[in-house]
Amino acid sequence: MRILLIPYFCDVKIAGKYWLLLLFLSLIWGSSFILMKKGMYSPTGEMVFNSNQVATLRILLASLALLPFGYTAVKRIRIKKDIFYFLIVSICGNMLPAFLFTFAETGISSGFAGMLNSTTPIFTIFIGFGFFKIKMTWTQIIGSVIGSIGVVFLLYFGKAVSLQGDWKHIIAVVLATLCYATSLSIIRYKLSHYKSIDIAAIAFIILLIPSIIIFLSERTWIVFETNQLAWNNFMAISILGLIGTAFALFLFNNIIKNTSALFASSVTYFIPIVAVIIGFFFGEQLSAYQILSMFIVLLGVFIANFLGIKNSRH
Repeated sequence: MRILLIPYFCDVKIAGKYWLLLLFLSLIWGSSFILMKKGMYSPTGEMVFNSNQVATLRILLASLALLPFGYTAVKRIRIKKDIFYFLIVSICGNMLPAFLFTFAETGISSGFAGMLNSTTPIFTIFIGFGFFKIKMTWTQIIGSVIGSIGVVFLLYFGKAVSLQGDWKHIIAVVLATLCYATSLSIIRYKLSHYKSIDIAAIAFIILLIPSIIIFLSERTWIVFETNQLAWNNFMAISILGLIGTAFALFLFNNIIKNTSALFASSVTYFIPIVAVIIGFFFGEQLSAYQILSMFIVLLGVFIANFLGIKNSRH
């Protein structure tokens, strides 16, 4: 497996390109957490769209944006061999996280949701080891243990500070990150021979009909008819769906395809920092213990991801 890391490899130009893409992607996804909040709530805290409606609109907009690429993508995929993997990516990488994150943010701050998102690389390591027979070095094991300890602290201190609801909102984010880790592992180890745009297009074409059904069952159109704030919130949802989902997914799949699942999952180093800064700007409260816990998670991920990979090559 070729990992593009500037400190360890001589192909600096390529490595630099994917680091820049990773940073750009972190800005997009880091801002997605506050966009979910802005999609659901008015400036005064009144709910405009419920969590299911925001998730549905997000998926529907992304599906429509990627639909023009669907025709050629469908012709290029091997239906019998790979459709099962596309279904996993579609459901685990897109549908479930969209609903889980919006639900979670009805009870926790957007910044804390972004912090919890840093658990994705830990799950990626465990999934790679458990299901794809990727060998773990002692450095990776130590890093995973440190990261897991950080996750426990993050959950504990998050329960004390950032919750309006209960544990189910935190668990929803953890499940979403597990889904993300599953999806990116499938893309790297089972679908890396496809173009990034094909993976993104197929994943959302699969979700087009389900998203329309949920849109109708949630009676989402009534919000536009009855709430004068609906279109303001819809602007945030549109950015979330078109840029934060469709465009970002294309970038993410491109990074996975050309580097590795672990390197791509390292976007979560930067996502929580962006999410916390934006959340703080909008008046969200976070404790010093939460921030410390987040950095313990990121330290564990750094040790497992980069130092572990470096040591495995010696």
